[in-house]
Amino acid sequence: MAKQPTMTGEELGKKLLQSVNEMKAGKAVRKTQVSPNEVAAARNKTGLSQSQFAEALHISPRTLQEWEQGRRKPSGAAQALIQIAFRHPEVITESLIKEAG
Repeated sequence: MAKQPTMTGEELGKKLLQSVNEMKAGKAVRKTQVSPNEVAAARNKTGLSQSQFAEALHISPRTLQEWEQGRRKPSGAAQALIQIAFRHPEVITESLIKEAG
């Protein structure tokens, strides 16, 4: 395997600047699509922030982050609430407003 030549700091800086300019111009070579999992998709449909959605579900924001990042899975009851949030986001936002009022 041939060793690649080392770039100077100035050369690296120029390459990075060129890449940023290409991205701004919409000339990105590679595009990555990240599809949110079901929990994040349900929260996005409600339009709530993570902390607001967590409050509406009576869970900690950290638990919600764990679910959205796929490190943990919601329990059966929580899964049911998430399905409701996905199908009827207005129910979740209404319950949050009623609790605040």
